[in-house]
Amino acid sequence: MFLLQSSGASGYGMTQLFFMLAVFAVLYFFFLRPQVKKQREQEKFVTDIKTGSIVVTGSGIIGKISKIEKNHVTIITDNKTYLQMVHSAISKELTEQYVKAKNKQES
Repeated sequence: MFLLQSSGASGYGMTQLFFMLAVFAVLYFFFLRPQVKKQREQEKFVTDIKTGSIVVTGSGIIGKISKIEKNHVTIITDNKTYLQMVHSAISKELTEQYVKAKNKQES
């Protein structure tokens, strides 16, 4: 009788293990993986920007890149208004939305 109880308990342990693995798989594929992919795309966008590109910062400032240095980027927002900011302040998503909206207005 003791053997039957222990085999039933190990079956319950296997079910719990399978459930935990399934939960981890769902979390990975629906939350972690897309977030890492999005972060890689943002990093690639920031490293690929060039002088003269029009960008939008995370706070919504629109400007043209005038100088790229090791630790920061200088953008020009008006005729003689220059802003220095770190690379991570430039937003890929907002830049894409701005370009799409501008193209839509021009057509």
